[in-house]
Formats: sequence, C-alpha cells, structure tokens
Amino acid sequence: MMKKFWATTCLMSLAVAATAANASSNDPKLVGRLAAATATLQAIASAPDKGIPGSIMESADCVAVIPGFKKAAFVVGADYGQGVVTCRTAKGWSAPAFIKMTGGSFGFQIGGQSTDFVMVAVNQKGMQDLLKNKFKIGADAAAAAGPVGRNASAATDWKLNAELLTYSRSKGLFAGVDLGGVVVSQNADDTRTFYGTNEPFETVLKGDVPTPASARQFVQTVSSYFKASIAK
Repeated sequence: MMKKFWATTCLMSLAVAATAANASSNDPKLVGRLAAATATLQAIASAPDKGIPGSIMESADCVAVIPGFKKAAFVVGADYGQGVVTCRTAKGWSAPAFIKMTGGSFGFQIGGQSTDFVMVAVNQKGMQDLLKNKFKIGADAAAAAGPVGRNASAATDWKLNAELLTYSRSKGLFAGVDLGGVVVSQNADDTRTFYGTNEPFETVLKGDVPTPASARQFVQTVSSYFKASIAK
C-alpha cells in the first residue's frame, strides 16, 4: 500500500513538473521574442541576391538572432538587445538559449536606431565564445560584417580572420552599426523561465535539452537555412 502511495505521489510530481515546464515555455514575452527572431532570420537569409552566402551557412557552428537591437545616442551612446542562440550539434540544431547584448559608445552623435541582427559563429573559437558566460566583441571575439550575395564569400578571407560574422537590417536613423565593444552574455533569467528549471547554458546549446514546442519553428527555420555541407 505504501509503495503504491509513493508511486502515485512520484507520478503526480512528474506531471506537475511537466505542466510547469510547458507553461514556462509558453511565456508570451519569450514566445514573442522567438517569433521575432524567426521573422528576422527569414527576412535576412532570404533577401534576393543579398542574403547570407550558402558557404557561410554550411560552416556555421552557432546562430544568434537579436531582433530589435536598440542604439540611441545624445553625446553618450547606449546599446541594448535581447535575442536567442542555437548551436549545431551531432543531432541537429540545439534548443535555444536566451542572450542579451549590452554596450556603450561615446562621441558627438544624436539619433537612434533599431536594428535586427544575425550573428554567425563560423569556427570552433566562435562557438566556444558563445558558450561562455559572456564575451566582448572585438576583444574576446573577432567580428566582421558578413559578406552577402551568392558569390560574395569567394573573395573574402573570413574563414581566417573572423570568429563571428554579423548581418543586420536597420530601421532607424543610423546608417551603420559598429558592434565593437558590445558585450554578449547569457540571459539566465529568461532561459530559466523558458525551461522552468535552471538549465545550464552550455547544456542547452550542446543539444542535451529537448526543444519545446514553442521554439520548434525557430529551430526549424535555422535548420532549413543553415544546412551543413557534406564535407563538414
């Protein structure tokens, strides 16, 4: 009788935990961020003759998408954005983890912009940078504006000089964006909220955490564009 009681109690606990995890992964704010990231990736990757070259997509180890990265300035500039990242694993693309980008700039500038970004880690060093707690672009990770177009990658040495390639879609007043000095870090609170438990960032990105239903469209979109080459 006691064994049956404990078995029933354990099953109820598991059911409650599963329900809580599902409710967490349906958090409207985080689901909305995933939807915005999916739309951003589709817009940048599918741009006619100006998309990310296939050779770069094939070489990608991780893909981070930051929709609506904000930059505003009045003498002192400030940068802030929130997004998601997924990494390639032996089983396919990982469940997403949540990240944030913060930074600042100084100079006589007045204006503001909102920019959608895609960051592509194109080698093992770039992947390891994204798996860290945080890193500074330009200091801890070399970043470059990624080439665009079907044949653009043929005339560049990005494989030798860059760990991260960045792509953007600007909406505001600035003509361009310099990501040097911007810090990329885990958004541990949002990742914990999404999964309903304190999943380590590295565990998520190495593919050891199942992808929740609310994140599947984002992961499938990444998978559809960033297909590995046969030689990879």
